[in-house]
Amino acid sequence: LKLFKLLHRTRQEVFKNDTKALEAARQKINEEFRNNRDETSEEKINELLKIASDVEVILRTSVIQAVHTDSDKIVLIPRKDLLQDNTPYLEKPTKK
Repeated sequence: LKLFKLLHRTRQEVFKNDTKALEAARQKINEEFRNNRDETSEEKINELLKIASDVEVILRTSVIQAVHTDSDKIVLIPRKDLLQDNTPYLEKPTKK
């Protein structure tokens, strides 16, 4: 249940303001959990939980929203947790 809720919270954050993507992700999460509701094998349950956890990490760390502004332009909308400090390339690194 904890992972189910986490996936839905991540979905809401990742697809904020995109009703189609929010609904599609909600349906997919619910469908996958519903399809495997009657699973009794502990090994299979652990495997499914690992997959769900991996999906949550991929959604949180890899998905970026984009908006078409013109026919040939797209604006990316990165979330704060995706932004990282960029370290410039140095031909000869200096010692600190």
